[in-house]
Order: sequence, then C-alpha cells, then structure tokens
Amino acid sequence: MSSKTLQIHPSDNVLVALTDLAAGETVVHDTDTLTLTEPIPAKHKFTVQDMQPGDEIIMYGILVGKAVRAIPAGARISTENVHHQASPFAGKTATTGWQVPDVSRWANATFQGYHRPDGQVGTANYWLVIPLVFCENRNVDTIKQAFLEELGFGHQNMYKAYVQQMVELYRSGNTAAIAELPLESQTSNGRQRLFENIDGIKFLTHEGGCGGTRQDADALCALLAGYIHNPNVAGATVLSLGCQNAQAGILEEKLRALDPDVAKPLIVLEQQQEGTEQELLAKAIKSTFLGLAKANEQRRQPAPLSKLVVGLECGGSDGFSGISANPTVGHTSDLIVALGGKSMLSEFPELCGVEQELINRCVDVPTADRFVHLMRTYARAAEAVGSGFDMNPSPGNIKDGLITDAIKSAGAAKKGGTSPVAAVLDYGEYATKPGLNLLCTPGNDVESTTAMAGSGANIILFTTGLGTPTGNPITPVVKVSSNTKLAQRMPDIIDIDTGAVIAGEKTIAEMGADMLEFIIEVASGNRQTKAMQLGQDDFIPWKRGISL
Repeated sequence: MSSKTLQIHPSDNVLVALTDLAAGETVVHDTDTLTLTEPIPAKHKFTVQDMQPGDEIIMYGILVGKAVRAIPAGARISTENVHHQASPFAGKTATTGWQVPDVSRWANATFQGYHRPDGQVGTANYWLVIPLVFCENRNVDTIKQAFLEELGFGHQNMYKAYVQQMVELYRSGNTAAIAELPLESQTSNGRQRLFENIDGIKFLTHEGGCGGTRQDADALCALLAGYIHNPNVAGATVLSLGCQNAQAGILEEKLRALDPDVAKPLIVLEQQQEGTEQELLAKAIKSTFLGLAKANEQRRQPAPLSKLVVGLECGGSDGFSGISANPTVGHTSDLIVALGGKSMLSEFPELCGVEQELINRCVDVPTADRFVHLMRTYARAAEAVGSGFDMNPSPGNIKDGLITDAIKSAGAAKKGGTSPVAAVLDYGEYATKPGLNLLCTPGNDVESTTAMAGSGANIILFTTGLGTPTGNPITPVVKVSSNTKLAQRMPDIIDIDTGAVIAGEKTIAEMGADMLEFIIEVASGNRQTKAMQLGQDDFIPWKRGISL
C-alpha cells in the first residue's frame, strides 16, 4: 500500500484513493505505473487495467460489479460505467477455519453491570413505558411529561430558551441582534436525580399494533418482549387499548417464551377496562413510580466480558468504511466472541454478494440453510414490489464511493470479523448462542438498531463515514467514524475515530483493542456515549406486511 492508494485484496482490479488524486498523476501498482485519466476523489476507486463492457469488477476479492462501457486504466469507476453484479450463492460448500485472536490481555477483565435473575447482565438500568398500539401514544407522552423533570431525568431544552431570547429581542425592537445571538449549551434541568441507580425511563411510541396484518402485530409483540427481556431493562409499564391486533396476551406469551417466570416487574394496563383516561393514567403513574423505587435497589456488580452482547451496525457509510471502521469493529467482534460473548450482524440487504462466505462460515448445514432461506425470501419480497438489493446504496453512499450494493455489502460485512456464524436469527428472535449471530433486518439504520436491542444487544457499535445521529432508547450506541475529517466536523456524535487506520498510524488490531477498552468503560457506566448525551432514542419497528 502506498500512502495514496490501497489494493484491498491481491485479486482486486481496482484501487482505492486514500486522498484526492489529480488527473495526470502517476500511481505505482505492483511493478506498473498508472497515469490517472481523470481526478479521483478520496474514497473512490479507479481501474488498474483497461476494462471492456461486461468485464467483472473485483474488490475485496469478490465480484462487485460489471463494466457497462469501456473504462481505460486509471479511470474512476462510477454509476455511469459500472452496474451492480454479485456472485450467486448456494448451500454450505466448505468449512472455513478461524484464527482465534489472542485475548489473554482481557482474560480476567470485567465490567460493572446489572445482574438479572436469568443470568443476563445489563450495561444500564432502564424502566420502559410502552404502548401496545399507536392509540396509546398520547397517554405514554402524558406519563413522560409527568415523570422526566420531576425525577431529574429531563434535560433543559436549550433551543426553547434560544427562541425565548429571540422573542424578547423582537419585542424590544432589537430584531437586528437576533442574527448575532449565540446558542448557549444547557443540558441539565437543575433537578437532582431521585433514583440514582436508574439510568432513565424510556418511552417507546410507535405507529403499529393495529391496522396491519396479524403477522405485523405478532412481530411487534416479539420485538417489545425482547426489549422488556433485554438485560438493560429493569421493568416495564405497558399500555393497551384492548381491541387492537397486538393483544397483551400475545406480548405475555412472547415474554414467557424468553423467560417462563417473567421475573421482571411488568405492569400491564388496558384502557377499555380501567375506565376513564384519568383513572388509567393515575394507576399507571403510581405503579410505575413504585416499580422504579424497587428497581433502584439494584447495584452494578462485576461481570465477565462473556456477558457482553454487541450489535454491529453501519449507517451513512462512505468509501473508507470498509477499510477502517468496519474492519476495526470486526476485530472487536472477534475479540468478544473469543472471550465467550455474543455479537450480532444485521442488515441483510447489505450482505448481498458475500453470502457464500457467510454460508461457509456457518457452524453447521442447518444454520447455513436458514441463512440462505431468509436471504432469498427477503430478496423475493423486495423484487415483488419492484425493488431489489441492487437499489440499496443511498445518494450519499454513491457520492462517497459506494457505487454498487455489492461494494457496499463487501465493506459492511467486515463488521462481522472472521469468527464462525453460531446462529441465524429472523427478525424478533432473541440471541442465545455465544458467538457471531446473523440477524435478519432491513438496511435502514434505525429499524436495524431497534431490532438488535430487541434481540438482546446490550451495546451497539455503529460505524459511519458521513455522520449519522442515531441512538437507541435502552442500548448504548457507540458511534465510530471511518475518517478523521468526520470526527473533527461532527465531534458531538462521534465516540471513536478510526481515521488513524487510513493514515497508517494504527493497525486494525490496535484500534480494535482500543474499542474493546472503550466498550468496557461504557458497559460499566463510567462513560456515556455521545448518542446518550444527546438523548438520541430512536425506535422504529419493522413493518413487513401491508396495511389492512
């Protein structure tokens, strides 16, 4: 690798520009010297040989596209001259080995977590207030307004204060001063937190529960049961209207499947049975307060790193994501798996083109076959509505060098490291097997992170190259930038910068070790992620069916 370009795999016929390259600039590749025919922006790729229409584009050592017109050596590949192409996949054809990383450094390491009766360990201690149907959203919001500030969980809205200052200036006739008015950061509401061992009350409003298919209602109940069962949750208050598809009985059935004893405090109230809205809300607030008081008795205690369940996510990806942030996360995933923990790779549309590698990494044939089934079922569903995985890259992805879904997927899959695939989960299923789990979710950032928390993730690593302000209500989200420019431009959302990998200052292994140390600090409650500080509590259930 030169300081300006990178060939990711020896068989690749394109190079990645690590910095902006000018037209006419020469680049040494192997023993050849290439002259660039056009400017190549950083993160984009250019050919190392003349390409003819139909020729295959190889990157990460796999097929990622095909030329649709002649491309001279030293020219940039783009959506104009290359279209998506990926290799077909079948069942398990080989068994791949795994070089287990050295984890002796963390052999006796622990984090300070909340131990649950079923053996899970939380990295946080939240209480949930959940509607089973959108009809109860307003009541959930009312409870939210009643609790947050009074219990010390609220944050002063600095933008509200900002507007108040503008109003005062306008009323005084000093409109010109508004243009120069600075925004002053204010994050505390001034009240001391009443329950010191409760990290917060989280209110998960949504637009589901009725009006869709019964399958959607069933999936929503499975997701909400997963949230209640997540080790970061101490207990929950659930509001039901009564007549909706997502019945309280379905939720309780899903919970019993995860924990037959339903050991956590669970308050379920049905508005059509309770009487007036005032009676419902008074009972919900009183019961929740008493539940919080009980949950506050819990304390953090040491737990082995095998109790970590780490979700692996990317969003707002760029041309560097697959060579810095994602491989770093992948190495961290391998460390956690080697320590006996669980990791979770989701976003099935972003595994297009790397299916066979993942299939061969599956621990057995049934696991591999399940992955094949879920991938093909998902792809058929997308095609049935006139779409497809090839339409996955966003305009931002394309602008920053991810011009086909196969290129994007090859880089995105690096988050899964190299460990064997222990289990394949459908949406709403809970992770129980140590090792790398594949979880069927959309590529949508929030739908994916929402699903991972519902499948038991107690930490989420989220890589981004463009900047994505995403968090989760119950699971700390660690935001990882692929490049230093992003970390400097958006320091309010980035926790870890892997730009040192691009600069050649750190190896993937060194960055991955640093990332694990950061996770331990967050899991112990010693450090809040930027998403937590900003109150980014994004929650979007995946609706797979139609509306009825």
